[in-house]
Amino acid sequence: MNEMNKTADRRRFLKQAAAISSVFIVPRHVLGRGFLAPSDVIQIGIIGTGKQSEGIFKRFLETKQTRLLAVADPNKLKVNRFVDWHKQYYAETVKEQPHNEVATYENYLELLARKDIDAVAIITPDHWHAAMAIQAARAGKDIYGEKPLSLTVKEGRAMVDAVRKYNRIFQTGSMQRSWPNFRKACELVRNGYLGEIKEVLVNVGNPPLSIDYEVEPTPEFINWPLWLGPNDPQGYHHFLSPRLEDTFWAKWRDYKPFGGGGMTDWGAHMFDIAQWGLGMDHTGPDLIDPTAQTKTNKEIRGLVFTYKNGITMKHTNFGKNNTVRFIGKEGQMDISRSEFEVPENLKNISLKSTDIKLPAPVNHYLDFIHSMRSRIKPICDVETGHRTASVCNVGNIAYQLGRPLKWNPKKEKFKNDDEANSLLTRKHWERYAGIDPMS
Repeated sequence: MNEMNKTADRRRFLKQAAAISSVFIVPRHVLGRGFLAPSDVIQIGIIGTGKQSEGIFKRFLETKQTRLLAVADPNKLKVNRFVDWHKQYYAETVKEQPHNEVATYENYLELLARKDIDAVAIITPDHWHAAMAIQAARAGKDIYGEKPLSLTVKEGRAMVDAVRKYNRIFQTGSMQRSWPNFRKACELVRNGYLGEIKEVLVNVGNPPLSIDYEVEPTPEFINWPLWLGPNDPQGYHHFLSPRLEDTFWAKWRDYKPFGGGGMTDWGAHMFDIAQWGLGMDHTGPDLIDPTAQTKTNKEIRGLVFTYKNGITMKHTNFGKNNTVRFIGKEGQMDISRSEFEVPENLKNISLKSTDIKLPAPVNHYLDFIHSMRSRIKPICDVETGHRTASVCNVGNIAYQLGRPLKWNPKKEKFKNDDEANSLLTRKHWERYAGIDPMS
């Protein structure tokens, strides 16, 4: 695709985004429908049909309370594969054909324009999360958004503001909050069963890389400018948007324009549990120090977050991948998806009636559906997702600059550091979100 066509595509998208931004969304109660009744089937649109999408939407189908109306993706082959999978799933598990044909779109804005869609699941690369979620909230949709919530701190805050402004329900895809072992671990920490917590260790992957791949010819089946969206022009490579025959996870996660590396990919899961256990869901650390880092060919670790109460949280390799270790005066505890290692005296302990009890949803997807019906915030509301993503994002900034940074979690700015503050946002995303950057 030549540069003239790329520019035309980008302008066309921005015109559509502006059109949706200017639409006045009429609340359902004005139309006589009101919020969803408990007996209603929730009608969903899927934005992003890559490897993660089938697993997530399968969870929604298993609730037997949802119906898929439409999917959108700039990759035609992936859209078609998803629709075929949806039909096969129905044939094999529901023993019937879907009740409707699933509409397909290249541009997600066309999906958002449909009045019959109640909610959307955003399952795209991170660089699109903010623009899509803000446009979806403006269009009156409730939102299930994959983690990490956003690529930058400023985008995350704008997502929170939009969800609140338009009175939307937003469930962040940090599903570990709905898993019993993670909940129990955090309850043990919150209620002092490990004694006073002084340190938390989090072992997840590295910060993101600068682009270093060789550009490949762009295939006809993908609208590459639309895939890039709120980014400077970049060349195509199949490992950013894998081909149908590829079995690996897409590598966009590893590169700065599109993702935040392992720090935000698995970090959005494991730093999330650390924040939950520490009771820091609406705040964050005061100091981020990367000067203790060690560098090898395979990893960069050694970041220390310090909270106002003196607790430190370290991004470090302590030998267990994708694991959180809480260290207290009376023992330590490791929690991951495959392990829950606690001191012997805590293995069979039951919480007292006076102890803090954390929310215990049936599962993450039903929790979202229940929140849609009740209009009560889900277990991983957009603010929670934003605070977790912010920890990961400011950690990446500290790694990039290579020096200690003082962070104000209330103002969400670095103290007396214009260079660091300039990295809290990026170009282009506001226009795609329908936001005037001068406002």
